[in-house]
Amino acid sequence: MTTMPHADETYDPERPGRLLRAERDLLIPLLRAAPDEAYAIRTCCPGWTVRHVLAHCGSALTRVVESRFEEGVYSPECNDRDIAERADWSNSRVVDELERGMTEAGAAITRAKGRLDGVAIGEWVHAGDVREAWGKPGAYGGPGLPDALRLLAEHSRRTEALPMHADIDDTDDTDGIDGIGGIDEPLVLGVNDGKRSPARYIGDAPTLIRLYTGRPLAGTRYELAGAVERELPIFS
Repeated sequence: MTTMPHADETYDPERPGRLLRAERDLLIPLLRAAPDEAYAIRTCCPGWTVRHVLAHCGSALTRVVESRFEEGVYSPECNDRDIAERADWSNSRVVDELERGMTEAGAAITRAKGRLDGVAIGEWVHAGDVREAWGKPGAYGGPGLPDALRLLAEHSRRTEALPMHADIDDTDDTDGIDGIGGIDEPLVLGVNDGKRSPARYIGDAPTLIRLYTGRPLAGTRYELAGAVERELPIFS
């Protein structure tokens, strides 16, 4: 059984880097074993293939490692430029950059003291996008899920998202997660400013991730009270 944090839990500055490295160890071998044609498969990200997603992820982490944050960084226009700059790269070179970023960016994110934590969870979610596009198990789940949930909760408070209490139910183990177990107390997300009562979510952890990141919900089961789905995404 894993107990999820309250809003006042001591912040762990090593969590983003730990999440990236754990995902690196699972994702990179999967990418290197894939044929080139698999990189052309479309993902849930509008207009982006698997290769586009990976090029974006690698470039985003390279910016963190190299401290390149010019005006408009991570905007849709910036993302498109970064992807275009890598159009002539081989798939293996795209994966090389991603592996380097997932290895080295953690220290820089730690130094940012929370300001770049959204990059880490965004990379982890994009890895789920690739798995889902390829029909692989573990999309938005796996060993990094406990750290991802805590980062999601912290990022939701930093972005002043609506208040939410999430009761995570993984008793059926249909998502391939091993080790989350039950939750003694709800995962607290967002900021309770007194303007509205906290919404409540009951369902599995990967579906909660999907809700907060605007990913497809077809085939999921969950209960949501006090909020509607379109209010929840805090980044895409």
